[in-house]
Amino acid sequence: MYLKEFEVRWSDVDANRHLANSAYINYMSHTRMAFLLDLGFGHEVMVENKIGPVVFYEHMYYFKELFPGKPVRVSLEVMGMSEDGCFFEFHHNFYDSKGKNVAHCEMMGAWISLETRQLTPLSKELLARFEQIERPEGFRTLTKEDTRKYAKKPKNLA
Repeated sequence: MYLKEFEVRWSDVDANRHLANSAYINYMSHTRMAFLLDLGFGHEVMVENKIGPVVFYEHMYYFKELFPGKPVRVSLEVMGMSEDGCFFEFHHNFYDSKGKNVAHCEMMGAWISLETRQLTPLSKELLARFEQIERPEGFRTLTKEDTRKYAKKPKNLA
């Protein structure tokens, strides 16, 4: 499990004086990019490979509030990946200063070619970096169908 710590800043708080939804999203994004950097997926590598990550969805579940001035830790676990590395699923958990789990997120994304703007598999070299990561209980091999399970066509459209 990968962990990143943040301090809840005044600018991260909403009108209810607790951590804003947008701040949760920003913390997760920062955690993902730090994880990718540690894995050797810096901007230079992405530019060289002409790829970039895209988010399909982030499903958030909130359990307790977070307030300014206290640290929060955000975890990342790779819970799924397609055989070619194109699709990935990450889970994030948020822990307060006492270690209590206060929020959970399930996120799915993919890699796109920055030339064609189409989904693209990872090179064998980059895929090998992901294959070194410990696979948690519940890890699954993803298919394109996993990314479309919520897609529904309205009945009134032809």
